[in-house]
Amino acid sequence: MSNMDPDASMPPAHRFGGAYLLALWQALGMQSSGKLKWLLAPSWGDVAFAVRSAFAAGLSLVIAMGMEMDSPQWAPLTVWVVAQSSRGESLSKARWRIAGTVLGCCVAVGLIAALPQSPALFFGVLACWIGLCCGMATFLEGYKAYGLVLTGFTSAIVATGAIMQPDQVFDIALSRGTYIVLGVVCEALLALLFMPGLHARARARLKTRLDAAQALVRKRVDCLVEGHPTTELDQSPLLGELTAAGSRIEYDALEAGGYGHMADHARAALAGLLVLLARAEGLATLKLLPADKVPTSIRKDEWAVREHVEACLTHRRGDHFRFRIRSRRHALEAVENGVRACAGILVGWLLWEVTAWPSGPTFMSLLALVYGLLATRENPVVASAPFFRGAVWCVLVAGVYVTLVLPALNTPEMLVLLMMVPMVIGGLAARNPATAGYAFSFNMFLPVLMGPNNQGRYDEVSFLNASLAFLGAVLVAGWTYRTVLPFRPDSHMLRTARWSSRQLQGLASANSRVSVYQWLSGNADSLVRIMRNAQGIALPRRNAFARQQFSGMVSGMHVILLRELALAPTTPPAVQRALRAFLRHWEHDDGTLVTRQAASTARWLERQVAHMPPQQQEIFEHALVSLRLLACAQPVDLP
Repeated sequence: MSNMDPDASMPPAHRFGGAYLLALWQALGMQSSGKLKWLLAPSWGDVAFAVRSAFAAGLSLVIAMGMEMDSPQWAPLTVWVVAQSSRGESLSKARWRIAGTVLGCCVAVGLIAALPQSPALFFGVLACWIGLCCGMATFLEGYKAYGLVLTGFTSAIVATGAIMQPDQVFDIALSRGTYIVLGVVCEALLALLFMPGLHARARARLKTRLDAAQALVRKRVDCLVEGHPTTELDQSPLLGELTAAGSRIEYDALEAGGYGHMADHARAALAGLLVLLARAEGLATLKLLPADKVPTSIRKDEWAVREHVEACLTHRRGDHFRFRIRSRRHALEAVENGVRACAGILVGWLLWEVTAWPSGPTFMSLLALVYGLLATRENPVVASAPFFRGAVWCVLVAGVYVTLVLPALNTPEMLVLLMMVPMVIGGLAARNPATAGYAFSFNMFLPVLMGPNNQGRYDEVSFLNASLAFLGAVLVAGWTYRTVLPFRPDSHMLRTARWSSRQLQGLASANSRVSVYQWLSGNADSLVRIMRNAQGIALPRRNAFARQQFSGMVSGMHVILLRELALAPTTPPAVQRALRAFLRHWEHDDGTLVTRQAASTARWLERQVAHMPPQQQEIFEHALVSLRLLACAQPVDLP
């Protein structure tokens, strides 16, 4: 009996059904390891984020409907806009969202009051205002940029909502602000319940992040000391890790309750790691890294980094240290971003004016909102495609609910309960990089398209009009980003290379105030941003750009060190004159003339160092290394 088939006694139909279910389960298991792993086998962190955000959106909707608000669907939209993977991100984004909303509402009231009966002038001014907000946001970082963009599209949402009833503009602005605050409060409340022990875990996460960054740089320096060859493209992943850590520092510090000196010391530590990396690369180029002894300059850099890490994790009374670094931004990018947004709003108004579309106000509100959501993306053209696909899924799911689910419900609690399924799925999709672009639009606009209301429900015609306005807004925004001054990574790369060359020469000026930290951090951030969007560019061109950028980083650091030494009052006058002469050549000349001047100055300084006191020799030996490195620097031209 033990050798018999255990399924032999089962009826054939049952055996077939069991085998079918087993095959189906195996197929799902195989699928879960591939594209659907985010849905069928999510991590606990992804599940917690999805459930938390869905519950917060549902709670805000129930409260908004309980308060008899006229458009309660805007409250859950705010929840999904604010909801981020970390509490620090959510707090930062919520703060700037509230500030942008208040300012945007004030501007909208002013526009309606000033231009109540001049539609052409009204939309012209509104388009210029939104373009100005999108353009100026290019110079800001993080959620400060989002707050400024939000100011523009909040003005459009409130103003277009009141254009048919200008006497009610103040009430509309007040209600929109109420939705924003309600959504932020609900998201914050659920986040506190789902994230106990937030401060301690944030401090531990910040320490882990800084320790990992130190380990990565230490590993690269060890490779250079041991003589292993590296290329500039090898530095891109490392620079990407350091840049990503820098972008997370503000949020970790905000979660840990130390937004002041903690974030500043952490930023200084990461900037010190960049200095350490660039110094080691320069010494390796000159083959001055002995295998049995680490140079004193590198040891000092490591000591400075450890000091900042310790100060970051330990509260000190009277610590007023501040450290700010701004990443590189181009004025031309800001102008192009502003012109695109302005042109898009004007195109939308013309479509409404020509067609006399009854859903024109809804279309204009959504168009301004889509522009605001895409304007802060690194590459809006790339981001618009998944945004549209997510919008299509949003319309399909909302259509099922509007036609089949909403007519059978009579309480908001049951509506929220049934909405949990798509919202949780959308939350899981937001944590998966491959589907995050889809979830970006799906999560925010699903409640908006359902249009829940205490006094009634969407009929099919109203739903189709709203869906058409939504999809039309996404299509017009995507079309504008592709046709009006489209973002091209290759031209941006060439423009950045030329800008870097000009800035590199300007570092030698006595009036320059660019520090080593600012130069290295700005270049690293720019290199990482461009390489992230340059996948469609030929590999030789990418290699040349990475080589040029990293070579410029190292050369610029040594130019700044020489400039500071030339301006130092303790430097002997003869050395000051020699360094200033070289810096003038660096500022105004290029090519072989500069390298010859660097080599001749290095030979002269070497003779001077031999007769200096021992205390000064170490300082000017570092300057000697800088001159030798600049004498070896060769300009890199992009193909």
